[in-house]
Amino acid sequence: MKAVVFDMDGTILDTLEDIRSSVNHALREHGLPERSSAEVRSFLGSGMVYLIHKAVPEGTDPETEASVLSSHKAYYSLHCAEQTRPYPGIRELLASLRDAGILTAVVSNKSDENVQALVRDYFDGLFTIAVGARDGVPRKPSPELVEIALSELGVSKEDAVYIGDSDIDVATARNAGLSMITVLWGFRDKPQLIEAGADRFAESTEDVKRLLG
Repeated sequence: MKAVVFDMDGTILDTLEDIRSSVNHALREHGLPERSSAEVRSFLGSGMVYLIHKAVPEGTDPETEASVLSSHKAYYSLHCAEQTRPYPGIRELLASLRDAGILTAVVSNKSDENVQALVRDYFDGLFTIAVGARDGVPRKPSPELVEIALSELGVSKEDAVYIGDSDIDVATARNAGLSMITVLWGFRDKPQLIEAGADRFAESTEDVKRLLG
C-alpha cells in the first residue's frame, strides 16, 4: 500500500451541524420549513445540489430550489468551520501515515474551495493532496475525482485503499477499483452499509490502522 484516499464528511470531519445550520438558513430565507439533523444526515454524500434538492419540500419549483442552493453555498462558505470537528484519532492517524511514508488524499463531493479551506483549518500539513468537486467532473460515486487524486499522487489503484462512511463511498470505491475500509462513526448506519456492499468495518481509528496493516 502506497496511498490512502479518504472521504471528508462523516469520515474525517463531523460537519453535520454546520451543514444543517447552513441548509436551514437558506430554507428560512425562502420561507420554507427547516430540516432536522437526522434528515440532513440522510441527505449527505452526493454533493450540495442533491442535498438541497432533498431539503426543499417536494414539488418546489426549480427557480426557488436554485435560489436556496445559491443561498446555502454563500452562507456555508463563510460558516463551514464553526461547529465542525475532526473525529477522534483522525489527526493522529493521518500523522502516523505521513510518518510511515504513505501518501494521503481527501476526495469529497463538497466544492473544491470548501475542501481546501477545511483541510487548511483542520489538517494543515497532514494530507498530501485534497480534491473537491470541480466543474465538468462528475461527483462520486463516479470514480473520476478519485482517479484525479491517484493521478496527482502518482499511485495505481492496486496500491491504494479508500476509506469512507456511506453507501456513496462504497459505490465510489467499487467504481474506482479500490479496496475499501468503511467507518462506522459517520453518516450511515451499518445495515445500510452492508446492503450497499461494504464488508470491512472500522469502529475506531485503531481499527483502521489494524486493517491497513
